[in-house]
Amino acid sequence: MMKQFLVLSAFFFVLFQSCQAQEDHSKTMATNQPGGKIEVIDFHSTHRCKTCLKIEDNTTKLLKQEFSDEMKKGLITFQTINVDEEENAKIAERFEAAGTALFLNVIKDGKEHHIDLTNFAFMKAFDEEEFANELKQKIEEQLKML
Repeated sequence: MMKQFLVLSAFFFVLFQSCQAQEDHSKTMATNQPGGKIEVIDFHSTHRCKTCLKIEDNTTKLLKQEFSDEMKKGLITFQTINVDEEENAKIAERFEAAGTALFLNVIKDGKEHHIDLTNFAFMKAFDEEEFANELKQKIEEQLKML
């Protein structure tokens, strides 16, 4: 009885690890970009609310003020993507973005790592100072790991 329990436990452990590895792989995709970089991506829909616009405004201001050198070098990029436009369907699906969403896409060693900042962005959108401080910290943490 104990032997069957151990065998069954080992089976479920291996199954769980396999599922976890597949989930991790789905979040990490190969890319042709040499070296490391951070893509800041602001997804939105065609009809945008005040909060959605504020998230883009805050992000743009922070990147210009604090990371202009990194942006000039191409180490950090910023893009806004309308998820309602057909040509953006694949990237929206890749990030599972159906409307407003803010992501850091950290590309290192040819692999993507998506960091979803959507909840943070909505919660802090109208507190510009707090938004800037937290987003700056999150970007700096990732820059150190490139």
